[in-house]
Amino acid sequence: MKTKHPKGLPFLFFTEMWERFGYYLILGIFVLYVIEPTGAKGGLGLPDKTADDIFGTYIALTYLTPFIGGFLADRVLGYIKSIYIGGVLMAAGYIGMGIFKDLTLFYSSLALIIIGNGFFKPTISTLLGNLYSEEPYKANKDSGYNIFYMGINIGAFICNIIAAFMRNKFGWGEAFITAGVGMLVGLIIFTIGRKHYIHAAQMKPVQEGDTKLSEILMKVFLPAIIAGAIGWIIPGNIFGSDNTDAFIFACVPVIYFYASLYFKAKPDEKSSIGALLSVFLISMFFWAVFKQNGTALTRWANYYTDRSVPASMEKPLESIYMVDGKSYEDKEVPVYDDQFQSQKDKDGNTIKVKGKDVYFKNISPEQRAELEKNP
Repeated sequence: MKTKHPKGLPFLFFTEMWERFGYYLILGIFVLYVIEPTGAKGGLGLPDKTADDIFGTYIALTYLTPFIGGFLADRVLGYIKSIYIGGVLMAAGYIGMGIFKDLTLFYSSLALIIIGNGFFKPTISTLLGNLYSEEPYKANKDSGYNIFYMGINIGAFICNIIAAFMRNKFGWGEAFITAGVGMLVGLIIFTIGRKHYIHAAQMKPVQEGDTKLSEILMKVFLPAIIAGAIGWIIPGNIFGSDNTDAFIFACVPVIYFYASLYFKAKPDEKSSIGALLSVFLISMFFWAVFKQNGTALTRWANYYTDRSVPASMEKPLESIYMVDGKSYEDKEVPVYDDQFQSQKDKDGNTIKVKGKDVYFKNISPEQRAELEKNP
C-alpha cells in the first residue's frame, strides 16, 4: 500500500524546523550570554545564580503559556492567525535580545518570546493533526508526526552550529538575531503552503460541558498568580531565591486543581485520571533534569572541560569560525573567583586587571609550564 501524506506536511515540517531552530539556538547560548562579562562584544555580566533563575523562569513560562494560547486558538483566534501572531512575537523577541542590552528591554524581549510561544507551539501541532483526520491520511497519522518531529530534531541540531559561527565571527547579538531570522523564514514557508491546510484550520464550536477559559483563569491562573506574588514578596528565601519561591507557591493552586479532578471524578474514571496524573508527575522530574542542559551542564562545559583541538584541526575549524582562539598573553581581562564567576565593584561594573584569559585558569600545571616556554 502506498504511503500517503497530506501536501501540507512538508510546509509544516519546515515551519516547525525553523521555529525550533530559533528556540533551541536561544537555549544553547542563553546562560553563556547572561554570565559573560560586560563589554563591547560581551554579555550581561550577571552571576551564575541569577542566570539560572532567569533561565528557569523563562523555560517554565514557555511551557505554561501554550495552555492559554491553545484555548485562544481553539475558541477565538483560529489556528492560522495564532501561528502568525506567535511567530511574529517570537521573531521580535529574538531580534530584541540581539539588539538591546538594557535589562528591562532584555526581559521585555523574553516576554515577547514567551507569549509568542504560547500561541505558536500548541497550534501548529493541532493543525497537523487536523490534516490527518481526513481520508486517506488517517492511517498514516503516526508516521506523519514522526516526520514532523524529525524537523524539530534537525532544527535543534543545526542551530548550535550556526550559533557558534555567528557568535565567534560577529558577536552575541548577531547570534540572537539569527534566531529571529530563522523564525521569519519559517513564517514565509508557512505562508507559501497556506492553501494546503487552510481548510483544516476551522475552529471547533464550543460543546456543552466544555471547560470555559474564564473558569480556568479564575480557578487556576488567578490563584497561581496571587500565590506566586506571595512567594515573591515574603521576607527571605524558603527555596533559595525569590524566583524559586514564587514558582513553587504558584504551583500549589495548579496541583490542587488537578487533584480535585481526580477526587471529583466518577469511580470508573478515576483509574484513567490517576494514570494520567502519574505520567504528569514523572514527566515533571524528567524535564527538571533534562533542562539542566541549558544551565548546569552548559556552565560545566564552559568552565571545566578541555576544549582544545589538535593542531591539525585548528586551521580548518578557525576558517568556519567553529573555534574561539585564545592567546597566552597578558591583556585586560575580567577578574574571576574560584567558581569562575566574574567579580564586580560596588557600582556593579566588572572588575578588570592585566592577566591571562580565564580559559587558562583551568589548565594543568604541565600545560601552563609548556605555554610559558612557548606562548
